[in-house]
Amino acid sequence: MDLREELIKLRESTNMNRRQFSEYFHIPYRTMQDWELGNRSMPEYLLRLMAYKVMVEKLDKKGEDTYE
Repeated sequence: MDLREELIKLRESTNMNRRQFSEYFHIPYRTMQDWELGNRSMPEYLLRLMAYKVMVEKLDKKGEDTYE
């Protein structure tokens, strides 16, 4: 699974839409959109940090611990 797919999976696990997710992480909506559409690639470390924050703050609504 590539970073784009993992980002989408992480966002969906929180039950947030793209706008909510980008606002929660203080990431410009357009950047988030470009990452998810594959127009730009996000840094891998950022995805790991986001996944960690989701896990620590218990935002994962589906109970998945697949982001490491």
